Amino acid sequence: MLVLCTLFWAVSFPTMKALNLAQQASIPEGGSWLFAALCVMLRFFFSALIVLGFCWRSLRRISRGEIQQGVGLGLFGAGGLLFQVDGLMYTSASTSAFLTQCYAVFIPMWLALVRRRWPPLSVWMACMLVVWGVTILSDFQWSEFRLGRGEGETLMGSLLFTGQILWLERPIYAGNNPNHFSLVMFVVMSMVALGVVLGTGHSPSASMAAFQHPASWGFLAILVLVCTMGGYMLMNYWQPLVPATQAGLIYCLEPVFASLFAMFLPAWFAGWADIEYPNEQLTVTLLWGGILITAANIIVQIPLSLKFIFRNGRATETEPS
Repeated sequence: MLVLCTLFWAVSFPTMKALNLAQQASIPEGGSWLFAALCVMLRFFFSALIVLGFCWRSLRRISRGEIQQGVGLGLFGAGGLLFQVDGLMYTSASTSAFLTQCYAVFIPMWLALVRRRWPPLSVWMACMLVVWGVTILSDFQWSEFRLGRGEGETLMGSLLFTGQILWLERPIYAGNNPNHFSLVMFVVMSMVALGVVLGTGHSPSASMAAFQHPASWGFLAILVLVCTMGGYMLMNYWQPLVPATQAGLIYCLEPVFASLFAMFLPAWFAGWADIEYPNEQLTVTLLWGGILITAANIIVQIPLSLKFIFRNGRATETEPS
């Protein structure tokens, strides 16, 4: 389910790129923070309305823990998305892709510090493969790395995504209703982005001009229905059943799927919005990067699979015939 989650999230990369290009054509004077905040605000506002339609009858039973969990997820998620999208305006896509996936390393480092226990060797092997795979996939060059505004913001976004992943798996929130805390999460993310929109100094009419092209609403619908209702709802339901370290490694499949979608979606989107957005091509770097990231996920899952098989085998032997 988490692999499917990354598949839905991957659609957001070419979609948000196309939306950004369409918005720039509508209001060239708009700043990068305005575009990022508008997208996050409307995306999660409409997502909150959809979730509300499913769970409004049960909201009378919403617990304090569900509200706390949703607020934490919303703050981490909104901050991560805003920094990631704005940082992309000031650095190359390859550098952004590499730094965003750093949460695969941040998570085991944080857990090692908190629990004062060194992670298993398989986890560190998987982390190294992920870093290597993303480096190849994004064509990242250490010799060209500079920690400017774009790199700093992207790294901050990755740290916030780390907090979001860890917050979701906190034991005190076990048993919470995913619909309830997802609703709170989406409302908080929309409100945080609204504050950023108001802080840019643009009037509401000028801000809405960014969506004057009909294709912009189509891109927003994809972000809401596929990337948010598909990706985030799967994450909120299934990730608590998986250790955070493994979840972080699985999420690193996202750039692989994003690269695959980038081979055909840009041309479709360009036709809808009348923008210049060419398709990307299949490369050796995509193949090798994808193989290494997939291998990392296999390595980290093998110990759990063997433990599950061994446990079930022993249980079967003790059962009466």
